[in-house]
Amino acid sequence: MKIYFCGSIRGGRSDQQLYQRIVHELHRYGSVLTEHVASAELSNTGEEGTAGGDRAIHDRDVDWLQQSDVVVAEVTQPSLGVGYELGQAMDMKKKKMLCLFRPSSGRTLSAMIRGAADGERFLVRDYREEELEKVLEEFFNSLKSA
Repeated sequence: MKIYFCGSIRGGRSDQQLYQRIVHELHRYGSVLTEHVASAELSNTGEEGTAGGDRAIHDRDVDWLQQSDVVVAEVTQPSLGVGYELGQAMDMKKKKMLCLFRPSSGRTLSAMIRGAADGERFLVRDYREEELEKVLEEFFNSLKSA
């Protein structure tokens, strides 16, 4: 299974260690196409020295998104890029998507994300960090039974 993981880069890197944990867990279920999102070397200025710049990053990531079987996004840290990726995945019609949100952050999730949840293809799950493994296990088990 090919997994596309979304997490904030230029929107802020305060959840980077959590992203590492998520990517580590996602490896239990398949290949993570975007594991670089969890890298401690990636700053909020994005990828440095990428040949082709922002256009190349966009095109590469959209290609990975098209290749993926599922999308898992940590959406607690607001990010224009993550919102864009989720919108693109919605347009691809058959992608299963899981958005993870931590209410303990004190933030309110965008209505455009929470309101898109349909309980089938687009799921939004409020969680606590200690529940992460269980939440991912439930999501990936539900894919097997579908």
